Amino acid sequence: MKGTIRVERDKSRWPKVKKQVTKVARVALAYGDMCVAGGCEDTCEVGIRLTDDAEVRELNHRYRGQDKPTNVLSFAMMDDGEEWPHPGQPRLLGDLVIAYETVVREAEEQGKRFEDHLAHLVAHGILHLTGYDHEQSPEAALRQETAEIAILSRLGIANPYA
Repeated sequence: MKGTIRVERDKSRWPKVKKQVTKVARVALAYGDMCVAGGCEDTCEVGIRLTDDAEVRELNHRYRGQDKPTNVLSFAMMDDGEEWPHPGQPRLLGDLVIAYETVVREAEEQGKRFEDHLAHLVAHGILHLTGYDHEQSPEAALRQETAEIAILSRLGIANPYA
């Protein structure tokens, strides 16, 4: 699977994690050849913005009606099953926006390494961009959790749900 992962990092807060985030995103996209199965031939593009709680809170309020920060927001470019209108061009899957303070707080609360929790959130967000939606049903939630566990296992990261 070929693809472009663009990572933009708020340098005032985030440590240097671009290589890790890119690697996790590639493993998540390769999981089950999702990008190929998604109709993008063999190329796709994802943007990942590493920012702060304030920006994520504003986006969460504007697009989801929730006036609070969250760990990761996923903005898919197309609806599930929608055909890519530009054959031969990379499929623009969408963007992820991740909040630093929330990632740090959740990692501490859950007794996880920051890097492992970040990897989980990147995998979780990529799965959303490729059509997974844990909010649809208990079965959909189990399907997404199973995929997340498999992706993280490929990276040597323990089951985040254990």
